[in-house]
Amino acid sequence: MSTQSTHPPKPEAPHLPPGIPSCQRRHTLPASEFRCLTPEDAVSAFEIEREAFISVLGVCPLYLDEIRHFLTLCPELSLGWFEEGCLVAFIIGSLWDKERLMQESLTMHKPGGHIAHLHVLAVHCAFRQQGRGPILLWRYLHHLGSQPAVRRAVLMCEDALVPFYERFGFHAVGPCAITVGSLTFTELHCSLQGHPFLRRNSGC
Repeated sequence: MSTQSTHPPKPEAPHLPPGIPSCQRRHTLPASEFRCLTPEDAVSAFEIEREAFISVLGVCPLYLDEIRHFLTLCPELSLGWFEEGCLVAFIIGSLWDKERLMQESLTMHKPGGHIAHLHVLAVHCAFRQQGRGPILLWRYLHHLGSQPAVRRAVLMCEDALVPFYERFGFHAVGPCAITVGSLTFTELHCSLQGHPFLRRNSGC
């Protein structure tokens, strides 16, 4: 389940904008890095997700205990974007083993599965409207493509976001069986075998 912010663009700044959780800055911290998340990143991820989703949908794709659950069981299916050691955007996924998503896929990780279920993509409010979501998703697909067991990526989103994901090779397969309260979603699939994005150099 994913959303995009409609907040106005934020100006670039030489330092982290207000609202980023305080991080102990060391000269060894890279200015910008991508890495898999750990359970220690769960609180930061939830704070970003809560702000991004609650105000728009009234619910979160994952709550704090669920984030910790997935980052403990399958941290290799996550990817975070860090600026000066602080998390500013992330994706969390898990493995699934059925052709289509089901209600229980919201909270389950199937270690024998070959399908990566993308639960959430979220960007900190101070970094939206800067193209970070597309860059992170593109890198995440590359990340999944390096894992031989993962053959496909799937997600569910609001209808308005379908064109965004189609740019990355996802295609709609119909209404998703999962509902959250009164919310309904479209299910999208993306084959990672022979995916054109995975044959390009990153350049990011």
